[in-house]
Amino acid sequence: MKQNVEVLITLPFREDHLERLAKISPQFHIRQIRTWEQDDVPDDVWEKIDILYTDQVLPQPEQAPELGWIQFHWAGISHALQHPILQKPGLMITTLSGAAASKVAEYTVLLMLALSNHLPTILANQKKAEWPGDRWERLKPAELRGSTVGIVGYGSIGRQVARLLSSFGMEILAAKLDAKDPVDHGYTAPGWGDPQGDLVRRIYPIQALTWMVKESDFLVVTAPLTEQTSEIIGEEVFSSMKPTAFLVDVSRGGIVDHLALARAIKDRKLAGAALDVFSKEPLPADSPLWKLPNVIISPHVAGITPHYDDRAVELFAQNLQRYMDDQPLLNLFSFERGY
Repeated sequence: MKQNVEVLITLPFREDHLERLAKISPQFHIRQIRTWEQDDVPDDVWEKIDILYTDQVLPQPEQAPELGWIQFHWAGISHALQHPILQKPGLMITTLSGAAASKVAEYTVLLMLALSNHLPTILANQKKAEWPGDRWERLKPAELRGSTVGIVGYGSIGRQVARLLSSFGMEILAAKLDAKDPVDHGYTAPGWGDPQGDLVRRIYPIQALTWMVKESDFLVVTAPLTEQTSEIIGEEVFSSMKPTAFLVDVSRGGIVDHLALARAIKDRKLAGAALDVFSKEPLPADSPLWKLPNVIISPHVAGITPHYDDRAVELFAQNLQRYMDDQPLLNLFSFERGY
């Protein structure tokens, strides 16, 4: 490692955050330029930077000859993948996968409880000041305890979902790219997730997704968006689901085929769905999803938490320590995998 390592942060981290990072080693020279525009960073700064922490502010390759590592502020970086700097040979790219896992998992459980307890219908009755006489039958709930959840994508979010749902007494199934490797190799905060894959009764290869779906009372989507996962939750999956099952999608827009979902709900191939992500955001007002029965739509808010920056700094600090110790960085992005 160089004697003096120049680190540029473009996010508005607090002073105590910067102090936390500076304490890792005097070799790190931490500089903060709060901006969302590439041109706000002077050329003489770009040309010296070794490490960049950013969300979307990226230099051209010729501007940053020393840049060796970009730490992104988000788990998903599809917005940046076509930028020329990411093609620089030897550049290390890391994501913030895991920083929002706890909050997204809590939101997932919220949506599951809302669907299984007919909360949309209850709120609609409240607006009409209506106390349904057939509530025993019409609002009969589906309990989580004793039910089976199938989790599509078993990364940091899926594993934290499993941790929370195991306390409800649910049986956990999962589908992931490498079903033979149950271990989580990404960032995991202490006490979070399922690092060794101990909570899952069975892990399916992603190609056997329909077999997992047949057993599932809830299907939770937490996978990254890649060529392999694009619209993987489509007509074949919906045809394999129990008609009493629910879908919850907190992953990335484009994994669930929404046209196929609309048809499946109309044909009563599943009992309902909760969607937080969409291929086009904001979701257009003329989308048929808005008017589907038993569907909850939220505006991509599952990961919003007041603690995000604190966890982001902690993850970045761990990676800076690893960088200094010449250890592998956490959450290294792979173009081959797509995440």
